Amino acid sequence: MNTPGIQLTNLTKRYGSLTAVDDLDLEVPAGQILALLGPNGAGKSTTTEMVLGITKPDAGTVRVFGNDPTTAIRRGDSGAMLQNGALLWDTSVGRLIKAMHAVHLRPLPLGEVIDRADIGAILKTNTNRLSGGQAQRVRFALAIMGDPRLLVLDEPTVGLDVDARRHFWSNMGDLAATGRTVVFATHYLDEADEFADRIVVVDNGRLVADGSGAEIKRIVGNKLVSFTGPVRDWTALPGVVSAETLDGKTQLTCSDSDATLRALLTDPSLDVSDIEVSSPSLEDAFLTITKAA
Repeated sequence: MNTPGIQLTNLTKRYGSLTAVDDLDLEVPAGQILALLGPNGAGKSTTTEMVLGITKPDAGTVRVFGNDPTTAIRRGDSGAMLQNGALLWDTSVGRLIKAMHAVHLRPLPLGEVIDRADIGAILKTNTNRLSGGQAQRVRFALAIMGDPRLLVLDEPTVGLDVDARRHFWSNMGDLAATGRTVVFATHYLDEADEFADRIVVVDNGRLVADGSGAEIKRIVGNKLVSFTGPVRDWTALPGVVSAETLDGKTQLTCSDSDATLRALLTDPSLDVSDIEVSSPSLEDAFLTITKAA
């Protein structure tokens, strides 16, 4: 348990003049659920491909539970669910699952795989007739089948409905509680905020933020003050960084929300109502961080 699930040291990958991953250092403890976020082209996919041994780095090292990625794969320590991973065509889900179960060194019991992935109702369905959400559940079954200590998930809940997404993340929590490490990339920032123990943001191949959801949001610092009121130049108020008014509702981004609130509440000529104060969302923080990077 003291050996990190993933350890990246000075990891670098170039494609011609493009540096996809730039001297990246990252350590992920065993048992942690980590969300890897970043805009398109930030280096997320290249990083996960190097963790899985699909792509070799130009410099630096990757260790998965102390081993190189190829050894980790051979030992069954790594499992992956890739969004566009192809399924064996024109066979039933049940046949596919049984065939793949037979090739693993120490697979989970087949019944547990079926239950965790919630695929019992589609075992007789042909793989070329699966919906997007059903195909994702089959990919998840294949990812966990070998009982890996590391799960790498690329957009794992794309195509899943709300109930299926909740079921999926409940499973992730149960798996991580047994000491497994989970790394997932997603564009659903609310999922990262709710379910990840830790969030890492990369941009231009470099790590630009690292912490819990609350810590990442605190990086932005500003608070949001919204209210109903007339159209006017609200940026003249103390503590206001920017203002946006839509359909009679104004939202102020404030560096000093206390000063802004005092001005709103003590000046009756401003004629505002329904005042609310909130912290930035993870999406707000993500956009601020990546623009700054």
